[in-house]
Amino acid sequence: MKTIKFVYWQDKDFWLGYLQDYPDFMTQGQTLEELRENLKDIFAEIVQGHIPLVTHVGELVVA
Repeated sequence: MKTIKFVYWQDKDFWLGYLQDYPDFMTQGQTLEELRENLKDIFAEIVQGHIPLVTHVGELVVA
């Protein structure tokens, strides 16, 4: 089982969010659980290569 982080917030009647490592793919849900399921679906699509041109977040070590 893999754990991935996501960023989320509530805006009126919807929960919005995106995967921390893939901020270009935002989704929403009427409940927090629905948002989580939508984020899992997006992750699966990315991993399976069904979404083209995926950008990534990296880290740099600087002095």
